[in-house]
Amino acid sequence: MPGARVSRSYALIEGSGFEPDAESLADRPVADTPYGQPSAAVRQVRRGDQQLYWLPRHGDRHTIPPHKINYRANIYALHALGVTDVIGINTVGVITGRVSPGSIALPNQLIDYTWGREHSFADGTVDSVEHLEFGEPFATELRTALLAAARVADVPCVDGGVYAVTQGPRLETAAEVDRLERDGADMVGMTAMPEAALAAELGMRYASIAVAVNPAAGRTQHSLHDEVRRFSKTARGRAHALLDGFFSSTLADTEARTANPGKSQ
Repeated sequence: MPGARVSRSYALIEGSGFEPDAESLADRPVADTPYGQPSAAVRQVRRGDQQLYWLPRHGDRHTIPPHKINYRANIYALHALGVTDVIGINTVGVITGRVSPGSIALPNQLIDYTWGREHSFADGTVDSVEHLEFGEPFATELRTALLAAARVADVPCVDGGVYAVTQGPRLETAAEVDRLERDGADMVGMTAMPEAALAAELGMRYASIAVAVNPAAGRTQHSLHDEVRRFSKTARGRAHALLDGFFSSTLADTEARTANPGKSQ
């Protein structure tokens, strides 16, 4: 029905250094999916005016490194709960001047440098293979709604940028970062893939809030871990402020934009 409001169900997949910062309502037991166990129990939480789901991708004790995360189980578990929209909170290092340490960004493109990860639900057990259209890896409407929330909440937020996804868990060499810049990347992290593609395969909208906590290797004379300690508080505070705005007064706007995508800016 044209103009009808679309019912959305949201989930946050959070990473390094993040807590739910929300009222916990219930824990869903860690259960097997067809792809194994997710990283942790999925929590039902309240943030602002909205009930949503929260999942720590590295586990409750941050013991799962990026290349060992069971991304398929995580995404499948959320899909089984009826989640339609996933917001990934992804810690990144800064490569170019488009993003600065201490800031947050909503990337619109990515380059995948990972290897060996289970990156698709198409595992040879189905009768046909779907070739996912992935030219726009981050859902435009969800990004637009998050940007609108940032403006309403007066939270500085970079619109766009290219996220390079590396294997981890080690950080990159300065030469590797130089290569990433030549390839067109503005920031580098380890977790947006295959998370974004798996969500898309199941018809879920996915957007990343990239939390810039340090300059990438070769972009500072200081220890990268020292830089993380220097910039993390500011960047994470901005990410939390954006989420607070998104899940409160702007959520009705978000759903209206979803139902009427022609009205998005």
